Amino acid sequence: MAAIIAKVATAETQEIAKIEPLLLEVADVVNTTLDLETTLRRVAELVRKVIHYEIFAILLLNERTQELRFRFQLGYPPEFAERARVKLGEGVTGRAARTREALLVDDVTKEDGYIAAIPSVRSELAIPLIIKNRVIGVIDLEAPEPGYFTEDHKRLLTLIASRMAVGIENAQLYTRSTRQARTLLLLNEIARELTSILNLDQLLKRIGELLSRLIDFQMFSILLIEPGTQKLQHRFSLRFQENIQLKHDITLGHGIVGYAARQKEAVLVPDVNKDPRYVRINPETRSELAVPLIYKDSVIGVLDLEHTRRGFFTDDHRRTVTTLAAQVAIAIENARLYEQVAEQERRLERDLALARELQFRLLPPSAPKLDNLEIAAKFVPARAIGGDLYDFLTYSLARAAILIGDVSGKGAPAAIYAALVSGIARSHASMEPSPAEMLAAINFSLAERRIEAQFVSIIYAVWDDTRKTLHVANSGLPRPVYLHESKMEIIEATGLPLGLFDEAEYDEYTFRAGPGDLFVFFSDGILDARNRAGQLFGRTGAERIIGECGQASAAEVVERLFSAASAHAAGEEPFDDQTVVAIKVKGSAGRGK
Repeated sequence: MAAIIAKVATAETQEIAKIEPLLLEVADVVNTTLDLETTLRRVAELVRKVIHYEIFAILLLNERTQELRFRFQLGYPPEFAERARVKLGEGVTGRAARTREALLVDDVTKEDGYIAAIPSVRSELAIPLIIKNRVIGVIDLEAPEPGYFTEDHKRLLTLIASRMAVGIENAQLYTRSTRQARTLLLLNEIARELTSILNLDQLLKRIGELLSRLIDFQMFSILLIEPGTQKLQHRFSLRFQENIQLKHDITLGHGIVGYAARQKEAVLVPDVNKDPRYVRINPETRSELAVPLIYKDSVIGVLDLEHTRRGFFTDDHRRTVTTLAAQVAIAIENARLYEQVAEQERRLERDLALARELQFRLLPPSAPKLDNLEIAAKFVPARAIGGDLYDFLTYSLARAAILIGDVSGKGAPAAIYAALVSGIARSHASMEPSPAEMLAAINFSLAERRIEAQFVSIIYAVWDDTRKTLHVANSGLPRPVYLHESKMEIIEATGLPLGLFDEAEYDEYTFRAGPGDLFVFFSDGILDARNRAGQLFGRTGAERIIGECGQASAAEVVERLFSAASAHAAGEEPFDDQTVVAIKVKGSAGRGK
């Protein structure tokens, strides 16, 4: 009896001696490996040390679908392993997972419900992977010989599996957390890039390209709700990486994407054939993920992903795309807003270009042709259009009127007001008023239709070409300059701007000019030309240039004054509209008053 006991003890000791190194290797895998693929491969290598096999698999449980899926395998047809889904309770592996017990089958041909993946298989051993009373998968071995696996194999593999489950669980957690970290980094990168794209078509295309880095979809669409409608319109679609045009609009609430938009929630469909909401646009589609694009609590569209494999999209996919959809919605709205602003700017530019053309067409096409007087004029608006104006009006008896005006403000309002002033002046010109009478008449007309904060400063002069006399009145423009026999005189004509007061009177000055005499009128935009140091061109600069123009023609005087003001500003944008009119008596010198 003692001999028998000693023999049994010796056998157990030998068995333990064989197992201990193996368990140490198992512990090494559990403690040193966090990569799931490496862990599964090493499990397979360890099992081969104690059980010689030709067909081996590790199936992991998908908790959402409660299905076992091949994660590592040797000896199975690849297409079977890729597509196979084993529900709990189905086949040997499914029953092992459900009962949480190892199953040893000597002859699978006598087993009800056996899943025949490989026709030559006769025996099978399935060991559940259990951690914290939770099944996470199954280790499965198959052999072509009946009764190939033994109870010792079963006990040994059960021992290994209890420890390997820890390593697999740790590797899964590490893989999941690493994938989530990569996903978050990629989402952040995508969000930054998307906000920098302001062209809507380019943005939609880029969304598809970037999303493919997150999810290996086969079909992808962005549908947007057209303003004022209850329909989703396909704006961008990819089918197997090819851009296609889809004309099929979807009513809100109709189909999976319509449902996602109406309910403002992501919809994950593992098998579209079993979902009555599915609209069969793509016959090859098997699974679908539709995520609404929500901006300020309003749905603006839907991101739709499809795949030919059932159950392809996961809850992780849904969370990822839902997170991304918030950034996509903002980027799309930004692009739409930019397009609206850009279109408004283009329309405004067209309107301003037309207004500029009209404004310049309202200016006299040429100066009056007089026997004894040269006339030159130039107008440059500070913006596309401006509030300065000049005009030449023909009187009888060889007389001509010259009008130079500066409206308060700039841009379109000033230009419209300037056109109004020009029209009023022309309406009164037929009565051939004197300069003081013209200013009073314009003031009276503007007072009748007063516009808040709008007024105009005008110099009005009438030249008599027979008598060579000039009559001048001013209502607020810079005082004109009179150059006679190389002597400069400032014409002290001043007055209140027009349009501010109901009644106003204006002084009138008369000059009897001689050959070579020069009169220069300018708006305050010339004087206000400012350089980078903040220094004005001013009257000093203007009078210096005019003083050097005694022998120059009227046209040369205008160009020199503009060139000097521009040179002083040294490339700075003009602050105000600039207008210069110069008249010069033909011949050479004289004056009277």
